[in-house]
Formats: sequence, C-alpha cells, structure tokens
Amino acid sequence: MLTFKQSFFMVLILFSSIFIIPVLMGWGKIMENIWGILFQGISGKILSGILGISLIWTILSFFTPLNIKVEAPSVLLGLFFFFKNKLYQEFHHFSKKDCLVLSVSSVTAIFAGSFYPYILDHFGYYVPTLKWLTEYGLIKGISNVDLTLGQMSVWHIFQAGFSNFSDPFLRINTLLLIIYSIYSIERKNWVHLCFLPILLLFSQSPSPDLPVIIFSLIILNEITAGNKNTTLLFAFSVFVFTIKPTMLWLPVFVFLNFVLICKSTFKQFLFGGSILFLFFIKNIWTFGYPVFPIATGDVGVPWKPDPEILKISSQFAIMKTYDMQYTFEEIQKFSTVDYIRNWFSLDGIKSKINILFVLSLVIFSVFAWIKKRKLITLLCISLLIKSILVLAFSAQYRFFTDVFFVIFFVLFYEYFDRKKSIITFSALSLLCISILSFPELIQRSIPSFRVGSFMTGFEKEQIYKPATYEYQQFDTYKVGNFKFNVSHHYPYSFDTPLPAITPAYLSDDVKAGIFPQLLDKKDIKKGFISKKMTSAEKEEAQKVINNIKNTDK
Repeated sequence: MLTFKQSFFMVLILFSSIFIIPVLMGWGKIMENIWGILFQGISGKILSGILGISLIWTILSFFTPLNIKVEAPSVLLGLFFFFKNKLYQEFHHFSKKDCLVLSVSSVTAIFAGSFYPYILDHFGYYVPTLKWLTEYGLIKGISNVDLTLGQMSVWHIFQAGFSNFSDPFLRINTLLLIIYSIYSIERKNWVHLCFLPILLLFSQSPSPDLPVIIFSLIILNEITAGNKNTTLLFAFSVFVFTIKPTMLWLPVFVFLNFVLICKSTFKQFLFGGSILFLFFIKNIWTFGYPVFPIATGDVGVPWKPDPEILKISSQFAIMKTYDMQYTFEEIQKFSTVDYIRNWFSLDGIKSKINILFVLSLVIFSVFAWIKKRKLITLLCISLLIKSILVLAFSAQYRFFTDVFFVIFFVLFYEYFDRKKSIITFSALSLLCISILSFPELIQRSIPSFRVGSFMTGFEKEQIYKPATYEYQQFDTYKVGNFKFNVSHHYPYSFDTPLPAITPAYLSDDVKAGIFPQLLDKKDIKKGFISKKMTSAEKEEAQKVINNIKNTDK
C-alpha cells in the first residue's frame, strides 16, 4: 500500500503562483522585445513568457539537467525585467468586481489543486519524466528504458524547470488555471469561466491535457476577435502541438486562416517552423523518430526502439481504443462494421463519450455549412482532419476531449455574458469540488469511469497541506552493463531512484529478447540503446522477472 505524505503547506501553492507569474511576465517582456506582442495585457505577457522560457529550456535540456542551476538564473532574469519595466502596474487595471471574480476563481483552483493526484499517468509518465529532466536533461534513446519517456512533452520541460524550488509540489497546472482566469477577465470574454470548473479536474497533476485545451481556446478566441499577429499566433499554435501532437488541428487551422483569409507571407511562418524543427530534433533524440509514438520518418539513428517493442505498443493502443474489452486477436477479426459497432457499444461510459463525439462533429459540420463563414469552415475542416487521424490511430476519448471544448466555444461564446458565465462557473465549480471531495458520488453513479476510483476525497489536512504520495520501495538489479531500479510490489516508478524501469516494460523487453544498455557504461548522460540479449543476459533478465513475480505473490 502507498503511504501518504503531505509535506508542503497548501498556502505555498498561492505563494508559488504569486512568485512565478511575475517571472513569466518578465520573460514575456523579453519575448515582446524580440518578436513583438502576442496580445495586450497581463495574460499576453505571461503566455509569451511561457513560450519563450519553454523553448530556451528545451534547448538547454539537450546539454544540462533542468536543475536549480538553470532555474535560479531564469527566475532572477524574469524578476529583473518584471521590476525594471514596472509590469506590476498592469494589475491596477482590474476593477473591484474583476478582482473579486479573480480571487474566487483562484481560490477555487488552489483548493482543487490541493487534492491528491489521481490520474494514473501522474505516476507512470509525468513524474518519472520530470525526474529524468531535472536529474539528467534530455537523454538520447530514453525510450529504450521506457517507451512513454520518449514523449518528453515540452510542458514537462516547462514544469521541470520550475520544480526545484518555485513549484516543487508540481502544481503548475493550478497556476495555469489562474492565468486562464486572468485572460477571461482581461478580454471580457466570459464564456471561458464556464470551462474552468471542468478543468479543475486536471489541476493536481502536470497533465499536458490542461495546457493544450486552455491554449487552444485562447488562440481560437484571439483569431475570432480579429488578432492578425501571424508570426506569434502560428508559433504558439505549433508550440501547443509540441506539448501534445494530437492537437494537430490547431496549427493546421491557424495556418489555413492566415494563408487563405489573411494572405500572410511565408516569412511570417518561419518562427513557428523553427519550433516544429526543434520538436522533431527533440523526438529523434529521445525516441528515434520525429513524432512520438509513430515510427515513421526513420532517419537511421541507432538508438531508436526495437521494432518488437513498437509493435507491442501499437497493439496496446488498438486495444485501448476498445477500452481493453477485446484482445488484439479479436480486434483483428473485426469487419469494418464490427470496428464501428463495437466502438459505439463498449460497456460503460466510454461508448456514450464516443457517440457524443461523433454527434458533436456532425452538429458542428451542419452548423459550419449553415453559417457559411470561412473561419468556421476552416475550423471544421481542421477538426475533421484531427478526428480522422485519431480514429485511425487510437480512438481513445482522451485524444479528442479538446474537440468538445472547441465546439462548445464556437456555438455558445456569444450567448454567455458575464452574469450567465459567473452563474455557470459557480454551479459547475460546486459540482466538481463535490466530486473531488466525495468521490464515492461518481464511483456509485458512473462505476465504469475508472479514474474516479483513484480519487481519495477530502482530508482536513489539505486545508493547509497539499496532498502528495510517497512510496520509495524498490529493488536494484543489473542486466548487461545497465544497473537499474524497479519499484517493489508497485507498477509505477514515480519516486523510484533513477534509472528506473517499470515491471510491465521490463516484461515487454524480455519477451522481445532485447534490453536497454548504456551507450557509455560510465555515463548515463550519453544515453541508451536497445540490444539483443546474450544467453547470459537472458538468464539475468529472467531472474529479475522471476524475482518480481515472487515478490508480487
């Protein structure tokens, strides 16, 4: 069983936000001096700062870990420009009513962020990624240790850079919700407040799903409002794509809008193109191919994952499409009709989400056809392109969640004024906080919603301490030249000392007859490569597997 540790005062989440926001505004001012203004206001500077510091840290992470030696000077530089340019004066522009709305939304976000993390990727993907980034930086061929580590999302690079002392409890998403509130109030586009309560469910973990939803809605709002800053809007849309490639629709939409409607020139897309190039280089460095987890665009690097591991991953993605309710062999026997019918008739809530997704696309397509506005038509085409690719690759609902937000925004952004949005925000916030505080409500009403079963509910200690987990039980093994740690009787390695391998991925390696090895046995920073095991290494690996199985018993 996991032991609980609540080691940081909840009030530090507030202090962390107060501390990091000026840093990001300072970096935003630096970006504005170089590339111009994304859009006016506090939130415009913050978003420019996020873009600038994320790109710089991505480049630095090739050469150095994102530890305190990187964070400290970055923070000091941001604060220097914040005070030098007297950016604090911009907060005086808020009215008393605006300050009240911002205070309520911020306190709500901070309270939601104080709950225990419950998204499984927090333990199996987010935290291990952050540990590698802060201790080693971007490691060549890290996907050979654990395929999921090959993603190394730019959002996790951003979080890692602030995780040493600015945000050691990994609540950067809580901060982003506060920033989103600032944007909604500044732009007087109140419909965004309606989204905030639902997004509270992402505030406990550094999930990349939250920033891509928020950033895409902001960019969509800016384009709808007539912002014609081609260079920065396209660059930021590509930045969103680098956080989560399933957001392909956003740069496609922005590109089509500026080419077909605004008649932008080629050089205005160069900044965004350079971000895309950096993204490809990062993925080739960590994964071996330009876009994770697709094994296309082979440039012949020797540290790319073994084909058998990629095959296993692909099969798993297909099974996840059907919520693991069918084996891969059963899915292979599906006819075209079976593929569609079984996806719509899965047991539990997943089938309802799938039906709603397709229905939403149909409604939006009809809406676009009726309106006959170029902007809406281009958005519809972009969403359909993304949806077709997702359906073809792995039609999991978490890959198309953003589509619901976008469609709702376009259909209702003119309907929700300040009063309606605040009422909706209040009601939905109460509902979402109730779900987090009393998860048995959702566990009883929607038992098939598995994520709900990992919610632990409200504990009075979290009023002054944000909730965190601690496990720190592991065993150490060695196969070939690679000495590694495996979590003891637990499937994830969120706080296992590095280098660490999850039991499931270890088992896949052994089945494939390969194992990760150090390119330089004296230096982990030189990276990893997959090698076929010798007979002696197979014996070593099998002993590890047997020991893990015996421990589990």
